[in-house]
Amino acid sequence: MIEHGPAGPPHQVAVLVLDGFLPLDLGIPAQVFARRAGLPYRLTLCAPVPGQVPSASGFSVTVESGLDALGRADTVVVPGFADPLRPFEPAVVGALRAAHARGARMVSICTGAFALAAAGVLDGLSATTHWQYARELAARPGVTVVPEVLYVDEGSVLTSAGVAAGIDLCLHLVRRDLGARTANRLARGLVAAPHREGGQAQFVRQPLPAGPGDSSLAGTRAWALEHLCEPLTVAGLAAHAHMSTRTFARRFTAETGVTPLAWLLTARLDHARELLEHSDLGIDRVAERSGLGSPSNLRLHFRRALGTSPGAYRRAFGAPPADRAASATTAGRPDRTG
Repeated sequence: MIEHGPAGPPHQVAVLVLDGFLPLDLGIPAQVFARRAGLPYRLTLCAPVPGQVPSASGFSVTVESGLDALGRADTVVVPGFADPLRPFEPAVVGALRAAHARGARMVSICTGAFALAAAGVLDGLSATTHWQYARELAARPGVTVVPEVLYVDEGSVLTSAGVAAGIDLCLHLVRRDLGARTANRLARGLVAAPHREGGQAQFVRQPLPAGPGDSSLAGTRAWALEHLCEPLTVAGLAAHAHMSTRTFARRFTAETGVTPLAWLLTARLDHARELLEHSDLGIDRVAERSGLGSPSNLRLHFRRALGTSPGAYRRAFGAPPADRAASATTAGRPDRTG
């Protein structure tokens, strides 16, 4: 917790604005840590070279402070930027490394984690970033990537997933610093959830490998997608493909990279997500139509795969009632063929 009061020193937050920054990633800490009555934060935007810094969206912002602001900061925030695989200027790497060694709290939003990694701040720690770049960050030596979460708190080093997860992380920082009541009040002012259930896995569509025309078993996969609500087995799929069970399992895994049962589970979860998004079916009917059987089984697999519940997923991603009614006639069957 931050000790603060009328006579207490302000908590200095330096936000490092790099070329090609993502505007929303910058706007989140700028809004959360803006000067407000009763809050101890004092925000400074800084850049390697003060002046106009171009964003990834075609406009620039004026930044008045240089990297020396990192040397005075209690918390350093690095918003995301385009091209996270680019090399970083030695001055940026050195300033981040020095701030971390001095004991500043280091925070990244989205691809900002790549700048912290370049400075060695993430060495030996767990971290996260936008799911699209998780594999690239994991390739950095010394970094353990947790791709499914919204943010990772390692004490003095915190990283968030893509874009809006920066809100979750910044509110988490306020909750750590000033308590839940202050964080909740701030969240209401931002019209944001004080805490979101689940992780970023719920935002990722898992593709079903190898579509029609890609392999000899494409027809069997297409048939299976039309019969997800039935008790499909590997033996039944093999019979449809006119193969022995052993040969079918070996060929299926070679063509798709996953076992038949793993492929079926992904397909059923994907169909359940569509039903939750676009229909008013109850959880029991969603479980039945997707082939997951019972509501408890649906909840179990949702929690394992997505880190959330079917009900929470529907609240987050469900279409408006009018749109659900319009799509009700097509919600019973998946329309994918791969």
